[in-house]
Amino acid sequence: MRRRSRGSALLLALLVVAVVATFSAQAYWQQHRAWAAEQAEQHRLQSRWLLAGALDWARQLLREDARASAIDHLGEAWALPLADTPVTAFLSADGRSDDPGLPEALLAGRITDLQGRMNLRNLLRGEEDRPVRSDEDLAAFRRLFAALHLPDTELERLVTRLLQAHHGDPEAGSAPTRPLPPQRFGQLAWLGLAPHTLDALAPHATWLPERTPLNLNTAGPLALWASVPGLELAQAQRFVGQRGQAPLQRPVEARPLLGNAELPADRFATGSQYFEVQGRVHWDGHTLHERSLVRRSGLDLHTLWRDRDDPSPDRRRSVTQP
Repeated sequence: MRRRSRGSALLLALLVVAVVATFSAQAYWQQHRAWAAEQAEQHRLQSRWLLAGALDWARQLLREDARASAIDHLGEAWALPLADTPVTAFLSADGRSDDPGLPEALLAGRITDLQGRMNLRNLLRGEEDRPVRSDEDLAAFRRLFAALHLPDTELERLVTRLLQAHHGDPEAGSAPTRPLPPQRFGQLAWLGLAPHTLDALAPHATWLPERTPLNLNTAGPLALWASVPGLELAQAQRFVGQRGQAPLQRPVEARPLLGNAELPADRFATGSQYFEVQGRVHWDGHTLHERSLVRRSGLDLHTLWRDRDDPSPDRRRSVTQP
């Protein structure tokens, strides 16, 4: 009986130890998860802080560029992309990157002149509350769609839906059935452009909140070819190579290089107002992207919207629009 009692006591002790170990492991795991979540949130907040700083840096760069010159071209400082650079290179007082107190993160970014692309908002002209179709710009986009092998029916549908969204079509029906006016390029999918069409257009076209001229100093050859009637693609490619040696001061200077084509001041320019600022922070295996639309008017800069791509499940897409 004593032997059986000792065996039962040992078994009970082992069972108690197993239960305590299980609860201890579970408590440790919960604490570890809470610590990991807190660390991830801290990294996310600090990454946003870094991206906000990158946006401020880009705005200051564009402001200084406006002080220095009235034209915008791809040889200026704002057009140089920032490759993955340790944040410590910016934060350390003496420029060294071996300070253990500084974050081990990589920051990258670039500024893109959106007026170097064809503006789909130019498909409409006239009063904002009663616009009409711009046949000249529609012809330019038809050439672009044809060059990219995109269906012309999507372009026609886009123009119709844009007129409806801006209350410019008397056949649009009641207001609740009209589509919402887009605020950015990706939202053109609401108006009939397929995802693969948007992907094909993205390097050559954009959406801005108002009609804008095409910057002859930053536009790509395909955008130039589509925007200038009668221009050959080979001429546009040759022009892009020539302008790199001497940026244009006025649109009229491009006429001899573009077959003496007409270049109206309301459709072509050598300076820009709208820029896209892209930033990326890579930290501890996580990457956070942010895109911002900045409008520059003289020395004044305004951020029209910020679009953040957050990898966490509950923050997959966080948008801030001032």
